[in-house]
Amino acid sequence: MPENESDPWEYSLYIPNDPRAVTVSRRTLRLILTMHGLIALVDTAELLATELVGNAVRHTKGPAALRVRWSPPGVLRIGAWDADPEPPEPPRPLGQLLDLEDGRGLALVRACSDLWGWQPLSRFGNRGKYVWCELTSAA
Repeated sequence: MPENESDPWEYSLYIPNDPRAVTVSRRTLRLILTMHGLIALVDTAELLATELVGNAVRHTKGPAALRVRWSPPGVLRIGAWDADPEPPEPPRPLGQLLDLEDGRGLALVRACSDLWGWQPLSRFGNRGKYVWCELTSAA
């Protein structure tokens, strides 16, 4: 386990409703995980963050946020908050989505994470939701 990773930590990145925010979020997440010595989680975490932030930016009109939290003994939680209080559409099985151009985001999140979910969450007076997933470190 990387040095000092027995302590919890959390980062939040507040983003505008802009498609470029997905790339900014993904690169920020890569830097956070690299600096904390969690290289083994980077590729999957990037995929998950891309889907969560992409949905937040694509399907809502307001601000959004990426939240990354490490909880010992090895759970990485990645989440995206957006200003739409409506629950996300339940993911369909990936096999039903292979030929579609879009609509695979939460199915990928479900398939690639150890646990996922959502909850209502208000921030700065804006009602919204928080969609999250968790990866368990094998360290």
